[in-house]
Amino acid sequence: MTRNRDRDVAGRPRQARPRDALGRPLPYGEAGVEPVPEEALPPLETLDVARRLVRDGRPFSAHEVLEARWKAAPDTERDLWQGLAQICVGLTHAARGNHEGARRLLDRGAGRVESYAAGDGPRYGLDLDAVLVCARASEPGGDDARG
Repeated sequence: MTRNRDRDVAGRPRQARPRDALGRPLPYGEAGVEPVPEEALPPLETLDVARRLVRDGRPFSAHEVLEARWKAAPDTERDLWQGLAQICVGLTHAARGNHEGARRLLDRGAGRVESYAAGDGPRYGLDLDAVLVCARASEPGGDDARG
C-alpha cells in the first residue's frame, strides 16, 4: 500500500508537498506556508520560534519545531518538550474544528508539562504554571474555549 514518497537527497522520507497554516497538505505547486527547520534548534531559540509561530496562527509548525527539540533533548527533558508539542497539536485540532482531538491532546500535553514542572529540570524562562492555565483554558469546554 506504500506509494512513492517524497525523499531527501539521502533517501529519507520528507514531505515536499506545501502545507497550509494548520499543517494540512496542499496540492503540489500551490503556495504554502514557509517550512520550519527539521533540525533541532537550541532550547531558547526553539521557544522563540514556537512562540512566534503560535502568534502567527501556525500551531502545527510550532509543534514541528518543538518535536525536533524533544527528539534531540536529554531524556530528563522529554516531558517538557513533548508536552509543549502536544499542546500545539491540540491547538491545531481546535483550529481545525476537531474538538475531541483538541481536548485529548491539550490534556495529554498539559499532563506532561505538569509532570515536568514537579521536578527541578531547566525551565528555559518558561512560566510553566501559565502554560498549564493557557492549555487547560484552550480545551473545548474550558474556561476560555472559543469552540
